[in-house]
Amino acid sequence: MQNDIYKREYTREFVSRWDDLIGWDSRAEGENGFFERLLRRNGCKTVADIAAGTGFHAIRLAHDGFEVTASDGAETMIRQTEQNADDMDVELADTRVVDWRELHKAFGANRFDALVCLGNAFSHLFEEDARRQALESMRTVLRPGGLLILDHRNYDKILDHGYSSKHRYYYVGDGVDARPAEIRDDLVKFEYSYPDGKKYHLSLFPLRRHYVQRLFDDAGFTNITTYGDFETSFESDEVDFFQQIAVKPRH
Repeated sequence: MQNDIYKREYTREFVSRWDDLIGWDSRAEGENGFFERLLRRNGCKTVADIAAGTGFHAIRLAHDGFEVTASDGAETMIRQTEQNADDMDVELADTRVVDWRELHKAFGANRFDALVCLGNAFSHLFEEDARRQALESMRTVLRPGGLLILDHRNYDKILDHGYSSKHRYYYVGDGVDARPAEIRDDLVKFEYSYPDGKKYHLSLFPLRRHYVQRLFDDAGFTNITTYGDFETSFESDEVDFFQQIAVKPRH
């Protein structure tokens, strides 16, 4: 699998339907201000949403008073982010098409108080070297003491026990279904089905929880904290998503 296959999978047609899949209102209700509270608690003001998708988090955070830069590796996604921000009369500090491994080239060092990489996006990278390069670039653009907030599906549960989902927090659009069409140790191919019969697919690398923590540690991040479906106390086999938080050291 190639690291940039997602750029081909996020077709213009699929991206135009992405917001129906997310279900903005239901997703906001499920998150219940988790990311906003986390950022405020850590004194963050400048935030880069580096997996902006169609802009759900970037727009919500900007509306909430943060200075938000939105980037994504897929041009189709960032153009939809710009359209959604314009439609909602929300001003973003910047929008760019940027590969995660090139963040430091696009933005420079010590630029942001926090990075958010959400929606299971980090699963798009299939090579370990690419993941390590991406995390190194993320650490570079963060200011000392800055936060990296990254989420991913509970692939441990999918690989070890098969797929199940509460459909409570992510991909909660009415009538839209998301489930694996193929599960392997090195690939989970998700199928997204819409009420009109249309189906789309995304190829994803199954990131195990402790593997991501090791990557953070190897990249020089500290204070690594994991939430399960936005809770500090959770049963590992019960949650759908992990939210993993790490800090760039001050010294």
